[in-house]
Amino acid sequence: MAKKSKAYMAALDKLEPGKFYTPAEAVVIARETGSAKTDSTVEVALKLGVDPRKADQMVRGTVSLPHGTGKTARVIVFAQGPAAEAAIAAGADEVGNDELIEKVAGGWTDFDAAVASPELMGKVGRLGKVLGPRGLMPNPKTGTVTPNVAQAVTDIKGGRIEFRVDKHSNVHFIVGKASFSEEKLVDNITAALDEVLRLKPSSSKGRYVQKAAVSTTFGPGIPVDPAAVVASK
Repeated sequence: MAKKSKAYMAALDKLEPGKFYTPAEAVVIARETGSAKTDSTVEVALKLGVDPRKADQMVRGTVSLPHGTGKTARVIVFAQGPAAEAAIAAGADEVGNDELIEKVAGGWTDFDAAVASPELMGKVGRLGKVLGPRGLMPNPKTGTVTPNVAQAVTDIKGGRIEFRVDKHSNVHFIVGKASFSEEKLVDNITAALDEVLRLKPSSSKGRYVQKAAVSTTFGPGIPVDPAAVVASK
């Protein structure tokens, strides 16, 4: 087991053993336990009562955080013609057709999101092995396969995040930076949690949110009361 840093242990000391916190209380602690050298990213992790092996229990969606993530996302767009020009005007970091597809097929994934116009998905589809495992594959359900690629770029750079349950039924998402005010972080967390709760599969039985935690980069997970998560909706 890797040795934890002094900062991590000091942060851990702030937590009461066995205590579960409200999202607002967790935010206060998270801001106090962020790295002193960098503006730590604040994240939320959830354990959901779903079976991701079943198609009707796959929880996946997007949400626009009211205060953004504190980071400007790097977005690439697979498009051509007027759509490509619109994507460039919207601030896409790289736009292209065959050449961009070949670049990504070669293993280049130095970006945070990929958007595609519908007519190019026949070509982009072969990038599944590269983009799929990283959660970067354009998908109509998350608004990243769209004829309005410029709007998608604007939304993503404006703070829209994507989340997807993994094979262990966990969901992770970024909700901002430790430098954000407590109010902004709580607003972002509430917006994200509301969307996750809204997407609860009808076939999911029992407790939907089984575990929840807030953490900062290299900081300990701050356990959040699942009942408080549900009550926040």
